[in-house]
Amino acid sequence: MSETKSRVLKIFKFHRVIIPVILGLGVFLFVEFRDFDATPYLNINWTYYSWLWIFMAILAMVTRDVAYMYRIRLLTDKQLSWRRSFDVIMLWEFASAVTPSVVGGSAAALYIVSKEGINTGRSTAIVMITAFLDELFYITTVPIVLLIAGTSQLFTNDEIPFFFDTSLGVAGAFVAGYIFILVLTTIIIYGVFIKPRGFKWFLLWVFRLKFLRKWRVKAGETGDDIITTSQEMRHKPFIFWLRAYLSTFISWTGRFWVVNFLILSITPVGNHFLIWARQLIMWVIMLISPTPGSSGVAEIIFPSFFGQFIPLGLAAVVALTWRMLSYYPYIIIGAVVLPNWLQRVYAKPKKEK
Repeated sequence: MSETKSRVLKIFKFHRVIIPVILGLGVFLFVEFRDFDATPYLNINWTYYSWLWIFMAILAMVTRDVAYMYRIRLLTDKQLSWRRSFDVIMLWEFASAVTPSVVGGSAAALYIVSKEGINTGRSTAIVMITAFLDELFYITTVPIVLLIAGTSQLFTNDEIPFFFDTSLGVAGAFVAGYIFILVLTTIIIYGVFIKPRGFKWFLLWVFRLKFLRKWRVKAGETGDDIITTSQEMRHKPFIFWLRAYLSTFISWTGRFWVVNFLILSITPVGNHFLIWARQLIMWVIMLISPTPGSSGVAEIIFPSFFGQFIPLGLAAVVALTWRMLSYYPYIIIGAVVLPNWLQRVYAKPKKEK
C-alpha cells in the first residue's frame, strides 16, 4: 500500500467517523433535554403537507448531489460515468464530513479523483477549480442577498454560545470571512487565468523570507499546481464555465432549501428568502469550525439563526433533522461505497489471452 493511500485512508478510520456522530448527537441531547418540555411536540399538527415538505427536503439534497455529479463529469470532460461520479462525490463528501471544516477534504478529493484514472495534473486542476466555483458562488450571491434582505434582518442579534463573543460579533466574523474568500478567489483568478508563472515566482519570492523559508518547497508545489490548473482550464469556452457555475448554483441552492422545507413541515413560513439568505452567513461560521464536518458547532448555532421562524422548543429537533438529511447520510453512504470503490480502483487489470 502506497504512502499516499495509507495517509488518505487514515481519514476514513472508524474513530474519525464516530467522533462527529457523537459530537452532533451529544450537542443535540444537551440542548434539547437540559430544559425539556414535551408541549411543543404535542402541539405539532402533522398533515399530508408535513410529509410533503419533508420529501421536498430530501429531494433538495438529491438535487444537490446530482448537480455536483454533473459538475464533476463536466470538469473531467465526461471521463467519469454517472456511476463513477456518484462514487467520487459520495467519498468526497464523506472525507469532508469526517475532517475539520477548516481543513476540508481536498487532499482526499485529489486522491479519489486521481484513482479514477485521471492523471495527477488534471486531478489537481479539477479539485482546485471545484473549490474556486464554490467560492465564486458565495462571492456573487452575497451582494445580491445583502441588497434584498438588508443587514438589519440578515444578521441575527442572538448570542452564539462559545463563538464570536467579541466586539465584532457575527457580522464582523462574516465580513472577515467574506474578505478572506474574496482575496483567495482573486488570487486563484490571477494565478490560473492571468499569470500562472508570475504567481509562482511571487510565491517563491515571498517564501524566501526567513520565517517562511521552511515552507518554500510547499509554496513551489502550490505554484506548480496553479500552472497545471491554468494549462488545463484557462482555454475552456464560455459555455463550459456557464454550465459549471449553474451546476454549482443549483447544488448550493438545493442544499440551502433543505432548511426552508423542514421548517415548512411544522409551521407556515412567510420570509423564505431570509431563511435561505441566513444560511450564507451561517456557512462562514461552519467553514472555520475546528470540528469534523462542523459537527456540534452546526447544532449549536442553528437556533440562533432560525429560532425566530420555528415554534418555541422545536429549534433543536429541526437542527438535528437538518443534519440527519444533509450531513449524516454522507457518512453512511461513504462507508458503504468505500470498500467497493477500493476494490475497483486497486483491482489488477486482467491479462489478455
